[in-house]
Amino acid sequence: MASPKKRVRKTFEAGKVFIRANYNNTIVTLTDPESNVLAWSSPGANGFKGARQSTPYAGQVSAEVVAEKAQTFGVKSVDVIVKGMGPGRDQTIRGLLNRGLEITSIADVTRLPHGGCRAPRQRKP
Repeated sequence: MASPKKRVRKTFEAGKVFIRANYNNTIVTLTDPESNVLAWSSPGANGFKGARQSTPYAGQVSAEVVAEKAQTFGVKSVDVIVKGMGPGRDQTIRGLLNRGLEITSIADVTRLPHGGCRAPRQRKP
């Protein structure tokens, strides 16, 4: 019987970090340069429940967990793409810096309303 093949872990010098900051949660995803997911983290996965998930500190902890996982893949520099208007936006980026990742660029891809919602119909007299 043949022995199982040993899994080879790929290493990457650079990667991308996507931060989705909602009002209720902050999700941090690490990808390779081709946007294949390598690791992710959220406050709920790190023990925060309820209203504490939406705090900046919870976003920072999630970013630090992702940065630790990034170092196992050999990632040293990342491009950060931020989406959303949640309270954890800035602190999450600081969490990546605290763990030694070099940030090469920060892009904000939050959607902007341009025409607004359709107005409700006029009430009948």
